[in-house]
Amino acid sequence: MTDTGRSALPERPSLDGLEDTWARRWQEEGTYAFDRSKERQDVYAIDTPPPTVSGSLHMGHVFSYTHTDTVARFQRMRGRTVFYPMGWDDNGLPTERRVQNVYGVVCDPSLPYDPAFTPPAAPPSPPLPISRRNFVELCAQLTATDEQAFEELWRFLGLSVDWSMTYTTIGEAARAASQRAFLRNLARGEAYTAEAPSLWDVGFRTAVAQAELEDRERPGAYHRLRFHGPAGPVFVETTRPELLPACVALVHHPSDTRFAGLTSVRTPLFDVEVPVYAHPLATPDKGTGIAMVCTFGDLTDVTWWRELQLDTRVVVGRDGRFLPDAPSGVPVAAYRGLAGLTVNAARREVVRLLGESADLIGEPRPITHPVKFYEKGDQPLEIVTSRQWYIRNGGRDAALREELLARGRELTWHPEHMRHRYEHWVGGLTGDWLISRQRFFGVPIPVWYRLDDAGEPDYANPLTPDESLLPIDPTSACPAGYDESRRGVPGGFAADPDIMDTWATSSLTPQIVSGWERDPDLFRRVFPMDLRPQGHDIIRTWLFASVVRAHQEQGVLPWKQTVLSGWILDPDRKKMSKTKGNVVTPMGLLREHGADAVRYWAANGRPGTDLAYDPAQIKVGRRLATKLLNASKFALGLGAADALRQPVSAPLDTAMLAALTPVVARATEAFDAYDHTGALQAAEAFFWTFCDDYIELAKERAYATGPAAESARAALATALSVQLRLFAPFLPYVTEEVWSWWRYGSVHRAPWPTVYELQRVSPGGDASLLDLAGDALRQIRRAKSDRKVSMRTEVPLAEALGPAALLDQLALIEGDLRSAGRITKLDMLPDRTPSLVIACAF
Repeated sequence: MTDTGRSALPERPSLDGLEDTWARRWQEEGTYAFDRSKERQDVYAIDTPPPTVSGSLHMGHVFSYTHTDTVARFQRMRGRTVFYPMGWDDNGLPTERRVQNVYGVVCDPSLPYDPAFTPPAAPPSPPLPISRRNFVELCAQLTATDEQAFEELWRFLGLSVDWSMTYTTIGEAARAASQRAFLRNLARGEAYTAEAPSLWDVGFRTAVAQAELEDRERPGAYHRLRFHGPAGPVFVETTRPELLPACVALVHHPSDTRFAGLTSVRTPLFDVEVPVYAHPLATPDKGTGIAMVCTFGDLTDVTWWRELQLDTRVVVGRDGRFLPDAPSGVPVAAYRGLAGLTVNAARREVVRLLGESADLIGEPRPITHPVKFYEKGDQPLEIVTSRQWYIRNGGRDAALREELLARGRELTWHPEHMRHRYEHWVGGLTGDWLISRQRFFGVPIPVWYRLDDAGEPDYANPLTPDESLLPIDPTSACPAGYDESRRGVPGGFAADPDIMDTWATSSLTPQIVSGWERDPDLFRRVFPMDLRPQGHDIIRTWLFASVVRAHQEQGVLPWKQTVLSGWILDPDRKKMSKTKGNVVTPMGLLREHGADAVRYWAANGRPGTDLAYDPAQIKVGRRLATKLLNASKFALGLGAADALRQPVSAPLDTAMLAALTPVVARATEAFDAYDHTGALQAAEAFFWTFCDDYIELAKERAYATGPAAESARAALATALSVQLRLFAPFLPYVTEEVWSWWRYGSVHRAPWPTVYELQRVSPGGDASLLDLAGDALRQIRRAKSDRKVSMRTEVPLAEALGPAALLDQLALIEGDLRSAGRITKLDMLPDRTPSLVIACAF
């Protein structure tokens, strides 16, 4: 760093280029390096969200990651050694979709690996099928490129991350941790496999978990169908008439006497006899009061099917088309015309046939209703029967659910009301966590199955690897006691073909970054961690799943605090998202306005609160950073650096430092409460008073010589030192630049300012005197403005009217006021007015 003194001041200070200069210096000098010699009580550990590598970062990322960085910088200045790693969430469905779109390929696991494969120069149509290994290699290649761009943006934004501590969720350490946790879940009975109805995305062709669902309003229609009962027609309303061949029962509420004695009916078109049952989930006042149960139209169908032990008639396959063969008990001839059709095409065909048979009563009644989608998918979910892996999460275990609710109460939430979202989610779980995915780029399920003499897998007794072999891919490795020649043959073995859901790995980020079972020394220094920052929309996925894994494996919460960020809204107050096409990419804004200006905008959003993207607010941040640069040069140009530890004695100087004292207290209290916005607002409000009032009042005296001038320069130095540190978490570049002009080391390694520090320099100051001086100066400026004269115009005579006590205070700073207002003579006239009035004669 540069030495102290005015010689270090630049002739024309500028914000331009600070990011490149200081990002490089911070890296070279290890400014943010984690000191792993410190014990746990001296460490502040952050479980940084690994952004999904599926394209580009957006302003929502800048918003929330800036919040976390302000906390990291504050804690570092408070004397903690900050453990602040960065990861990339690069496995999972978003990455696969991006690879498919960029290269125009689709994975076909039946194809052999082609070591000479190169992707087409332009994406072909239809997509080119390639082997699983070739597809995975493309995923790794593309994510590596994206991760470099992400890191470049984060460095430019000024995140004080230790860049020697990065990880990826597909990397070796993450795969080993994910597989180890799974195997231990399996050994304790917390993981299990089952064949059951599962929510299925026909576009991605994979099962999805309850936590990944979202309802989207879609147009539909109620169709009134005529079933044939022994005593006459029974009318049923449904939005899914195409599932008639999958109908296995009708249900009505037990209290509904309209259906008393009705035990069975025959379906229209297919003439299949199905039973009629009473069930409390049926709604008497919905539709006709009796509902069709199909396998499977929705989750209620699954409940009825399970509790009433109904038959299974599956018609929709994993590709979203009707299966080629009719389900058991359904006439082949009646079903034949539906085979191979998409769900929508089958619906149109069934409605046409119902119209011809007169079993469709009236015209379909249009509605708009919520339809379940996978949160990253673009087609409605179906429910298909498939074998999947699950982890117990309290959905079917009341005791475990209570334990997880208790963990939620142990956690400190910012804001507190977000805890209710967690409790609502946990209390409403209806099943365990489905963690397997029928995809390709992810962490493999580390198990094999013995094959019997007929080649059928023994799912009840999976074969598992020793933990020392992790990470492992069972599709290329063999279980103990077998060789490759016995793969896929009767009496041999088969690998589980699935991968884990990305959340099954991301839920272990506290363990992955802490070196669980890999670096015991690091683990004891940082785990459990201090902070989990994240979006409020993934409480049910990332936060809850992380609590589940740490509860099961370590018996603790993975962190002590969680800070939830809101969403970024567009100017129309709509959430920004890639799917809506209203996102703003940040790098252009960062280069145009500077990182400090964008960080200022982001820091004005409080935890848990949505913030509108506002270019005007970014410009305010730029103005603030520019003013800090110029005001600092002015103060240091007066010789403030050399007066830093000189006594402060002049009344206006002690008043200014007395006014700064509660600002330090408020900013500290705000940061301690994870209210970064409150800390910024306190610092900013004082800074403008400091520039507009104090500097203008004291600068003439500071130019002079003698004790009063030394007092002004010492006050300027002290105030500048404190304010640079108050702003450092928000505006890291401009504060570091100014600090380098006159102080050793980095401002980001300097101690956070304290009330004691100011009181020691200037005890007994009266903050109200600064307010009074500022009020008087504003009145003088207003008088000049009203006369339309320059602020530098001399005022031959000014009269100060007010209570005697107020005038006595004003007399203490009379010299500064006259200099700032260019007043030749100031008369003080006691008056009955309740406040100070300044009258100027020109």
